[in-house]
Amino acid sequence: MAKLLAGTAQVTVDGNSYMIEGAAKYSASSVRRESLTGMDGYHGVKETPIPGSISFSARDAGDLTVEDFNRMRNVTVVLQLANEKTVVGRNMACVDAQEVDTTEATFDLKFEGPSVSEQTAS
Repeated sequence: MAKLLAGTAQVTVDGNSYMIEGAAKYSASSVRRESLTGMDGYHGVKETPIPGSISFSARDAGDLTVEDFNRMRNVTVVLQLANEKTVVGRNMACVDAQEVDTTEATFDLKFEGPSVSEQTAS
C-alpha cells in the first residue's frame, strides 16, 4: 500500500484554522553556514543564527480580516502535513506585509520565530 507523503496540509495560528491555498513551507534550521576563503584558500566556516519559519499561501475566504495577520506576534503556528508530520513554531511573528491577489483571493504569509520543531508520526 502506498503511503501518503504530500499534497495536503492544515494550519492553525493560535488555534484558529485558515485555508491553505498552496505552497506551505517551513524551515527548522537554526544556523546558516558560509565558507570563509582568502587569497590563500579555504579558511573555515562562518555560522550565523537564523530564525525558524513557516510560510504558506492562504485563501481570503471573506470571513477574516487580512490586515489582522500584520499584527500577529507571539503566536503559535501549527502545520500538519500529509505525511503525518506536525511542524510547530512558537513565539512567531508574521513578518511580511500581506498583499491579496483578488483574481484567486490568495495572499502569502510568512511567520518567523526563535525555533521551529518537527514531530514525526512514529
